[in-house]
Amino acid sequence: MATGTVLMLVGPEYEDLEVWYPKLRLEEAGYEVRVAGLGEKEYRGKHGYPCKPDGTVRDFPAAGLAGIIAPGGWAPDKIRRDPEVLERVRQVHAAGKLVGTICHGPWVLISAGIVRGRRLTSTVGIRDDVVNAGAEWVDQPSVIDGNLVSSRVPNDLPAFGVALLEVLKRQR
Repeated sequence: MATGTVLMLVGPEYEDLEVWYPKLRLEEAGYEVRVAGLGEKEYRGKHGYPCKPDGTVRDFPAAGLAGIIAPGGWAPDKIRRDPEVLERVRQVHAAGKLVGTICHGPWVLISAGIVRGRRLTSTVGIRDDVVNAGAEWVDQPSVIDGNLVSSRVPNDLPAFGVALLEVLKRQR
């Protein structure tokens, strides 16, 4: 049975499927998935699904995490403005732990300064942002580059789930 805690970042207008699909997929595989917000008691996804965070990023030290996931929607534009979020992403990344992202989620990784020289994907809408941050953007359902896992859009969630679990398994 897998073990470890993965932190899911959430904020206003998160992409519902990009939070709930990987959360449930990882829980089915035995991981504890905790949801960290920006301080509000509840968030509504782009499609209206509610999400109550377990706390903020400061409640989850990097040393206790197997990974961190930045899903998409419009939330990453708000999440990436929080210095504690960016520091936690950098800490998890520096420890070689899983950093997962999908759709607009790479905005968080870009603001954390961890994509230069890396290979990843995203929604085509932020391809230029990814490239301008120094990453190689590829048009594939899911991309693994070391500890970094990325996917494009909700239709790629099955491939994203497989890739997340592959990287987590290698970390054990």
